[in-house]
Amino acid sequence: MAVVMSVSTDHLEEVKRLFSNFLKERNLRQTAERFAILEEIYSTPGHFDADELFVRLKEKGCRVSRATVYNTLDLLLECDLVVKHQFGSNQAKYERAFAYRQHDHLICLDCQAIFEFCAPQLQSIKEMVEDIYPVRIKSHSLQLYGECLQEDCPNRSRVEDETA
Repeated sequence: MAVVMSVSTDHLEEVKRLFSNFLKERNLRQTAERFAILEEIYSTPGHFDADELFVRLKEKGCRVSRATVYNTLDLLLECDLVVKHQFGSNQAKYERAFAYRQHDHLICLDCQAIFEFCAPQLQSIKEMVEDIYPVRIKSHSLQLYGECLQEDCPNRSRVEDETA
């Protein structure tokens, strides 16, 4: 599994500047709540859903509504500071996007763990597709789904009970 570190202060300041410019260009308000959401996203590693983000903000004493979290996520998606994933039928997951390398995901069907990986072979496939079709690929998404083989999987007994 990839280890995702916290961002540096300089990195966070650059992300805030980009978001601020994005909001200015669209004549949208630069509220403390929007920037608190942005900072929480960029200070926490890994994938999250909107409800998890909302709960984390509330636990930290941030006065933010669930609607503001969802609306801000939409803005962050639009300005390419966040990426949205739909892993199976579960609620959408998000992750920070600015200055992060392209990667793909392996999702455990039993415990829902998400593992990140980078496969250099995909770059070759991308180049081959660009050679065949008149297109420049900007991004891609690959999700692999598998059954958990971990002995201590918290959902293993539930899964085994359902199939017995």
